Amino acid sequence: MDNQASKNVVKKEMSNDQKMVSGSAWMTASSMISRILGIVYIIPWMAWMGGRGDANAANALFQIGYNPYAFFLALATAGVPSAISKQISHYNAIGEYEISKAIYKQGLKLMVFTGVVSAIALYVLAPVLASTSPSANTEDAVIVMRALVPALLIIPAQSVTRGFLQGHNTMAGPAISQIIEQFARILFMLGSAYAITQVLGGSNVTAVGYSTFAAFIGAIFSLLYLAWKIKRLDTAFNYEPEDSANKVKVSPRALLVEIVKTSIPFIIIATGITLFQQIDQNTYKPIVEFFSDMDNDTIQETYGVTQANAHKLIMILTSFGTALSITTVPLISNLMAKSNVKEVSKQFSKGVQLLFFAMFPAAVGMAAVAEPLYNVFFSASSLGTSVTQVSAFMSIFIALYAVLGNMLQAANQTRPAIWALIIGFVVKIITQPLFVGVLGLNAYGMLYSTIAGFGVTCYLMMRIMHKATRFSASLLFRRSALIMILSLIMGVFTLLTKMGLGMVLDYDSKIQAGLSLPVMAAVGIIVYGYLVLKTRLADRLIGEQATRVRNKLRIN
Repeated sequence: MDNQASKNVVKKEMSNDQKMVSGSAWMTASSMISRILGIVYIIPWMAWMGGRGDANAANALFQIGYNPYAFFLALATAGVPSAISKQISHYNAIGEYEISKAIYKQGLKLMVFTGVVSAIALYVLAPVLASTSPSANTEDAVIVMRALVPALLIIPAQSVTRGFLQGHNTMAGPAISQIIEQFARILFMLGSAYAITQVLGGSNVTAVGYSTFAAFIGAIFSLLYLAWKIKRLDTAFNYEPEDSANKVKVSPRALLVEIVKTSIPFIIIATGITLFQQIDQNTYKPIVEFFSDMDNDTIQETYGVTQANAHKLIMILTSFGTALSITTVPLISNLMAKSNVKEVSKQFSKGVQLLFFAMFPAAVGMAAVAEPLYNVFFSASSLGTSVTQVSAFMSIFIALYAVLGNMLQAANQTRPAIWALIIGFVVKIITQPLFVGVLGLNAYGMLYSTIAGFGVTCYLMMRIMHKATRFSASLLFRRSALIMILSLIMGVFTLLTKMGLGMVLDYDSKIQAGLSLPVMAAVGIIVYGYLVLKTRLADRLIGEQATRVRNKLRIN
């Protein structure tokens, strides 16, 4: 027992210094790879769906099915992995391995139950949700939504298994499982889409249905990998009952209640983004029909370009927010446990600055290269270019919301954070008909309404955190303003490069547009990199690594 205990202490000491760096690196890599895979597949998939109108309609139908699925999936799983991870880490630290096992088993039971309930709810409500969606054909939308029901039965179990591994300070397994899931899903999507549309001559609706069913296939492969990983790793299941401290007694019912109580706030915050998207899906068509004479096919296409095509592009940017929240939340939770509010204040400010440090140049850069970027993945479209530009700036608010929401929960400010979300939700509901219908902005109105809603929520969350920690608002404002200025300078250089290349390249051609992107990206990276090193902004935010790079490049 002593030897076993000493082994655990060594493991804990080895992971404490490296947990944040290595864990963040793994989750960032998996998130970025998954996002990139999730956008690259669209090139052949859209090509097999036919001309621009048919392809955009197919992608819109795909998104129409995924939005309610994402909402029910969030209800079934959001927060549970984090709750499981937190509890297992706690009980492992005090040697109560039997309780850790019980937590996982109870969590698995809970996830099976919520998965079944969510699957039934999606199947039953599909006709109602489809009737208010921007789909040109309600029956098509029902088919696509119900194709996602099997995934709801298995993904909750997969999520709690990821949480179990994360509770053992193991991020590599969950990260790799995410990549495997995405890879298997995309292979099935492309294989089925090609077979149905190109070989069998089937309909796009059938192809989209199989493409959404691919979520189930990806989940199976991911879960199999996780099960294999659990057997190979040193987890609570490797310990016999007599190896546990057995000093704490918790009933299975109490464990279940604790899991649910811990998960509920995470569920509410996590579903915020999906709820905003669901508002777009269920209100866009009725509002446009009331205020204009746009036909159903055009409504579906404009919705698809905005909420499916452009949204897939900005998902790459918003993954920065997800990765950063994984890094900052454990740190803030640990500092709060030690009542070190001053350090919480410092880390909160730095976390927001780091987010802006990555998001501002990424958003400005995407807006600058929107035309060739959109045309590489989708059919050339002036609407697609312009909504991608607006969506790029909208992604800043979405990523900031994700980070602030998680930080506030880590800082024990859950209830105020939820109220901030509710107020932003009300703003979204009020401004949606104003922007989409009254002002006649149509597809753009959805984006401006989302910016307004999340903008208000983020402002309120910043005020809540300032009240709780008294972080330096002036320092945060100055740093943020500097980052924005440097990003805009980079954007000007990138835009000039785009204009210059546009004299010799045709951006309507996918090949020529694809050739131009690396050149523009290189210019943007070089200009922004030089500016943040020259102003020593990178030194302040990243630390010694930036200093070493600056010295090697002899930038004073």
